[in-house]
Amino acid sequence: MTDKNKKYEDLRSARWMAPDNLRASGHRSRQMQMGYSPEEWVGKPIIAIINTWSDAQPCHAHFKNRVEAVKRGVWQAGGFPMELPALSLSESFVKPTTMMYRNLLAMETEELLRSHPVDGVVLMGGCDKTTPALAMGAVSMGLPFIYMPAGPMLRGNYAGKTLGSGTDAWKYWDERRAGTISVKEWQGVEGGINRSYGTCMTMGTASTMTAIADAMGLSFTGASSIPAADSGHKRMAAACGSRAVDMVWEDLTPNKIITPEAINNAVVVAMATGCSTNAIIHLLAMAQRAGINLSLEDLDAVSRTTPVIANVRPTGDEYLMEDFFYAGGLPALMKTLGSKLDLNTLTVSGRTLGTELEGAEVFNDDVIRPLENPVYHEGSLAVLKGNLAPNGAVIKPAACDKKYHQHSGPALVANSYEELKAIVDDPDYPMTPDTVLVLRNAGPQGAGMPEWGMLPMPKALLKLGQRDMLRLSDARMSGTSFGACVLHVAPESYIGGPLALLKTGDIITLDVDKRILNMEVSEEELAKRQKAWVAPPPRYERGYGYAFNKHVEQADKGCDFDFLRTDFGAPVPDPDIH
Repeated sequence: MTDKNKKYEDLRSARWMAPDNLRASGHRSRQMQMGYSPEEWVGKPIIAIINTWSDAQPCHAHFKNRVEAVKRGVWQAGGFPMELPALSLSESFVKPTTMMYRNLLAMETEELLRSHPVDGVVLMGGCDKTTPALAMGAVSMGLPFIYMPAGPMLRGNYAGKTLGSGTDAWKYWDERRAGTISVKEWQGVEGGINRSYGTCMTMGTASTMTAIADAMGLSFTGASSIPAADSGHKRMAAACGSRAVDMVWEDLTPNKIITPEAINNAVVVAMATGCSTNAIIHLLAMAQRAGINLSLEDLDAVSRTTPVIANVRPTGDEYLMEDFFYAGGLPALMKTLGSKLDLNTLTVSGRTLGTELEGAEVFNDDVIRPLENPVYHEGSLAVLKGNLAPNGAVIKPAACDKKYHQHSGPALVANSYEELKAIVDDPDYPMTPDTVLVLRNAGPQGAGMPEWGMLPMPKALLKLGQRDMLRLSDARMSGTSFGACVLHVAPESYIGGPLALLKTGDIITLDVDKRILNMEVSEEELAKRQKAWVAPPPRYERGYGYAFNKHVEQADKGCDFDFLRTDFGAPVPDPDIH
C-alpha cells in the first residue's frame, strides 16, 4: 500500500457517499441495490474505468475481458471499481470519420468523470482517436489517471508472406486495380491481414498515439508495446487498476506528469518511431489541454534532429509491432535515444522515466536501430509552408520515394471525393508522372477531416508501372499509409484558404529539405481568384455536425473545439450535490 497523502473524507467520492443526509443516503441505497455492501466502498477510493468497448470495435474486442482484470487490480489495491462505457470510435466502421468524434469522446470522458462519484480513473483505449480523446478529457478534468493501451494485434499472414494492417491493404489494392493479382488472392489478403483482436500492428496512428502516451508518462513504461494477445497484457491491465488506487492516495494528478519536458519527450519518441502524420494534430490538442504551448514549428524542429530508428512498417520495410516488442519495445527505443530525452520527467508509476528505463535493452538492432544507423536521417514528419499552406502542411518524407522530396508539376484538382474517383478510375485520364493530384474540401469543416489524404493511385499511372506520385489535400491519411502525400493543408479550402484558389494546370513546387510548398501563381492573380471565390453551402444545418463546424479549429491548432481550450473561460467546478 502506498503512502497516503489523503484521508477518506478528502476523497471526491466521499461528497456523494459519506454525509449523513437524504441525498447521500440515496446514493448508498442505490449501491446496495446493485448488491454491494457498505464495507465494499466505505473508506475506499472509487476508480472509474472508462471502457471504449463495443461490438463495432475490433481493436478493443478484448476489452470485455480486460475490464475484469482492471477491476481485479482495483479490488486488490483496496479501491472500488466503477465501469463507465464510452464511445468506442471504431476506425474501421465509423463514418464519415472518427476525427469528427474525437472531441465528442473527450467531452464525454470529462463529463463522465465530473458527474460521477469517482476519485481516479483507468482509461481503456488504443484505436486511433481513443488515446488522444481519453487523455484530453481526463486532463481537462484533472483527476489522477492511468492509460491502459489496447495493444497491437498479431502479425498478418497470407501465402507465407507477412502482412501489415493497412499498409499491405493499400499495396495489394493497387495491384488488384492494376490487374496483377486475382480476386481470390485479394480475398486471401482480406482474411489474413487481421488475425487477432488489437490495434493495427504497423506503426500506424494507434501505435503512434499509445507510444506518445507511454513516452509522456501516462501509462506504465513499455505498456504500449505489449501485443494485445500476450498474457502480459492482461497482467498489465490488472496492474493499471491497482496503480490507479495508489495514484489517488498520492494525489498524483496529470499536471504533475504532463510538463513541457514530458511533451517534448513524446514528440521526440514519435519522430523516432516513424510516427503517423496524425500525431501532429493530436499532440497539438493534447498539449493545449494541458496548458502547454506547442506549435508546428516546435514539432518540425524536433524532427530535424531526431532520426527514425524504429524499423517498423510503413516507414520501415520489414518489421511489425510484434517484432518491435520482442526487440525490447518502447523502453529499448527510449534508452537508445539517451540524452535526446529528459529522464527526470515523472510517470504514472510515481518514478522518473530514467528509473523506469533502467535495464532496458535492445535485443534486435535491425528492428530498433542505433542512432548511427537510422532508418531515416531525420524524424518521421516534416512541416511545410508557403503560399499554398501559409499555416502549414505535413508530409512523411521517410515513407515516400526520395525523388518527390523536390518536385514541381501541374496540379490536377478534384473538388470532392466523387470527382477524385472519376479521375483515378479512368485508365485513360490525361496525366503524367509529374502531375500533382489534389483533393480539396476534405479538411475539418469541409468533411470532418477524414483519412482521404492517401489519394488512390490513378489507373492511368498504374498501367505505366507507376506506384507513387505527389498528392496533396487538406485531409488526413491513415498512419498505416505511405507515399508522397502532402496533408493537413491549412487553412483548409472549405473556408477559403489558398488551396481553394488553386486551378488545374497551376504548377505546384515542393521542397522537403527547405520545407517549402508553393503554387507558382502571382499574388495579383491569387487576389483576383480570392475576390471571385464563393463559399460553399453549409455542410450541416443541425445536430452534432453543425456544432462541430461552428467550433472546430484548423489542423495547425489541433482541431480541438475552441471552447474546450484550457484558456477558454474559467475552470468548471465540481457539481452541486443536493
